Amino acid sequence: MTRPLRLVAVSGGLQRPSRSAALAEHLLDLIADELPCETRLVELGQLAPQLAGAVWRSQLPDTVERELAAVEQADVLVVATPVFRGAYTGLFKHFFDFIHQDALIDKPVLLAATGGSERHALVIDHQLRPLFSFFQARTLPLGVYATDTDFVDHRLRNEALVHRATLAVQRALPLIALTHHATPSLAEAVA
Repeated sequence: MTRPLRLVAVSGGLQRPSRSAALAEHLLDLIADELPCETRLVELGQLAPQLAGAVWRSQLPDTVERELAAVEQADVLVVATPVFRGAYTGLFKHFFDFIHQDALIDKPVLLAATGGSERHALVIDHQLRPLFSFFQARTLPLGVYATDTDFVDHRLRNEALVHRATLAVQRALPLIALTHHATPSLAEAVA
């Protein structure tokens, strides 16, 4: 019997409540409805005071180190960020600057973003895909972009967006399953 998937979402939202966190949680729930998972949401807005002054990973407190380790040890990542001045937030990038460059190799990553209008929808392909390509991660085929009007009380309400999120997860499931069953964890390989 295989262990449950370690499914980690990272929300680049700086506020609470956050549309990016709501979108990440929605995607987590969709995946967890289909596969046995242990889920975790990393909210960067909550880590901001501890992240902001650090230049080296050794300068980070244990609370941030645990979140970095959770991302590095995840089987699947969901990342969601608000768009700020045409790209992901600086805090989002700063967090991923501390991730070991080999930690995400072949890891499935579902990309998502939120923004004030449709004008920023290409952030997924022009900003997020290149970032995770650097890590040699497997960015999943469909990204999910939501605007402010897709939410009511920080919950997804637009039916077209809910359908897109469901479709993104459905298309990702075979790739997630393939990755999970094909590659043993380092501990399993050594045992």
